[in-house]
Parts: sequence; structure tokens; C-alpha cells
Amino acid sequence: MKYCIVILDGASGWPLDELGGRTTLQAAHTPHLDALAGRGTLGLARTVPPGTEPSSSAACTSILGYDPIADYVGRGAIEAASMGIRLAPDEVALRMNLVNTAGGVMASYSTGHISSTEARAIVMDLGEALVSEELRFYPGVSYRHILVVKGHPELLETTYTPPHDISDRPLDGHLPSGPGSEFLLELMERARVVLKRSAPNVCRTEAGEVAATDIWPFWPGAAPTGIVPFGEKRRISAAMTSGVDLLNGLARLTGIDRLDIPGVTDGADNDYRMQAEGALEALRHHDLVVIHVETPDEEGHAGSIEGKIAGIEAIDREVVGRAIHFGGDIRFLCMPDHPTPIALKTHVDEPVPFVLAGPGIDHNGAAAFDEASAATTGHLLDPGRLVMDELLRA
Repeated sequence: MKYCIVILDGASGWPLDELGGRTTLQAAHTPHLDALAGRGTLGLARTVPPGTEPSSSAACTSILGYDPIADYVGRGAIEAASMGIRLAPDEVALRMNLVNTAGGVMASYSTGHISSTEARAIVMDLGEALVSEELRFYPGVSYRHILVVKGHPELLETTYTPPHDISDRPLDGHLPSGPGSEFLLELMERARVVLKRSAPNVCRTEAGEVAATDIWPFWPGAAPTGIVPFGEKRRISAAMTSGVDLLNGLARLTGIDRLDIPGVTDGADNDYRMQAEGALEALRHHDLVVIHVETPDEEGHAGSIEGKIAGIEAIDREVVGRAIHFGGDIRFLCMPDHPTPIALKTHVDEPVPFVLAGPGIDHNGAAAFDEASAATTGHLLDPGRLVMDELLRA
């Protein structure tokens, strides 16, 4: 038996007046996902445990069959692992976004989705100006980077707000607070001076593009210990493809093979066909493959109804459409990790729809893959990590 998991990051959401009371998932044309629902088991999964931040960190940990609480790893440490950064016991890794603020408002949590090339040069400027025995800066993908701080364990107790949670909203009340905040606020102030004179930023400003005015550290994590490798836990081999450091970090920490497929990105420019074909080729040599696509989540954060629908439809057409014709005995699990409602431009911790289909999976009467159809089945997996058990059950 082979297994294929497709994660449509942030694809679920809330009904929208602009769509006649439908969600983007309901409005999207998804014949292949609907076909899986029409012959498989549709339901809802609570991927984010109560009291846990509704991020992909917890949600995707659940989808992989791990407990986001018992197997907790701070997201900064997960993304650091993706980049091959080894953390000493006295170091904390934080996600560090390059952001644009104006008039005390979070104008862009992504610096206008800055290119990785420009962002790398900016982070290198930060490192050159601010690096010390305490601080190290690592460039990542687009606006997402890693800050490693030595000798400040209190940063694990600091209160943070992810910048995408406050798009177009005031910064007041959302800056780091509590233990360690004084250290971070002082660093943010120093970084502001460096960013103002960084050459790529100057060029972006002169070209009328969004420049990085600030760094925004959040999501801390320490060196992880005790995670049982996926292959040892499930007795099967697995591979993963994703355009974001979080999923690649989870793969590294759980011993899942990471696939390097050309054209795989974190946005609408993702080469869905290449991602699907590369993943399915890997499935010939692995028992299970995870295909994670970030686009719906990014479009949700941007508040783009059209972009989110287009991303969902591309996944259905180019990824699911190819996977269901792979051939042989194969089971499918397709689901978002968490909802990203357009109205909020951020995540919520509500259950998400999932569909299981393939040999040995019964049909439970559904005809479409969406939130409302999943709710009507009455099938709820809580905790959400049980979805992996359902996929792999004999």
C-alpha cells in the first residue's frame, strides 16, 4: 500500500458575503477533491488542541500523527532545523520577519512579499552590523528568517504576536512584552537604523516598492529532544515536499526525507505540476509522501478571495488530479492544516475538513469536499493526530 497526503495550507475558512455565503473552499472548482469525497470518508479534524496557538506548527504536527503538546517544539527551532542550524542548549531560535510598519501600523507583515535574493542581502547587512556572541542572523525564504539568541532563555517566556495577526492594525499592545522583551525591543530599535541604510531597501524605496522598516521576532524555540522518528514510529518510509521552512523543519526533526523539487515555492508562483510529479516519483521509492502547498494560506493572509480560490483550484487540478491517476493501491488524505478566514487574514483553531479515500476506506455519504459537507457527516477526529491512524490502519 502507498499513501499520499496533500496539505492545502489554510484552505478552509468562513462564509463570505462576496461569495453568496459560501467559503472559498465551497466556491472553488474542485472536481478531484469532490470525487475523493464521493468515494471515501469525509469528516472534520481538530488539528489545533485547545489553548494551543492556531499555527501550522501545531496543526501540521497533528497531521503527521504527533502530539503538538507532548511533542512540542517551538516553531523557531523547527524552522532553524530546516536550515541546518544546530542550537546549543543555551540558545533560543526565533522566527524573524522583515516587515514594513508605517504610522504605528503593521502595513506589511511580508515587506510586500520581498524576494529571497533581496531579503538575503538585507539579513546579511543586519548580521554584519549587529552580530555578537549573543546574536546570529540566518536568511531564509522571502520575508521569513531566523534569529538565534544565546544566553537569554527568558525569551521562551516572552509574549509575542505574529505580525500576520495584525495586518493593517496598530502595533500598540502587540510588541514583545514580559520577560526578555526589553532585550528584543532594544534590538528592534538598533535593527531599524541598519534597515534604513541597507542598499536593497534603499533601492526598493526608490522604486516605489515596499521596504523593510523593521525586524519582528516571534515564535521562539529551543533545541528539541525526544522526538521519535516517523519511520520508527510508523514502520514505513516517508518523504515530503514543501516551499516553507516550517514543514521542511518538521521533516528533518521527524526523519522524513525532504524532496528538493525545482519550482516549489511558498506562493502563487509555485510550480504545482513539478511539485506533484516530483512527489509522485518519490512515492515509487517511499511508502508515503506528503505534498504541502502554502498558497491558500498566503492568499488568506493577504485577504485575497480570488487568490485563495485560484490556489485551491490549482492544487485540485495539478496536484490531486495527478495523484489520483498514479495507479496501484494508494490511499489519500487531503486536508487543510487550519482555517485562514479571509475576514481575519490570520488563523483560527476551528476543526478542518479532511477526506480519506482508497482501498479499505468506506464511503460515508458525502459528495463534496468543503466545511459544511464535512460537518454534516458528524465524523469528528479529536485530537486531530488520529487522522494519521485512520490513514494507515490495516
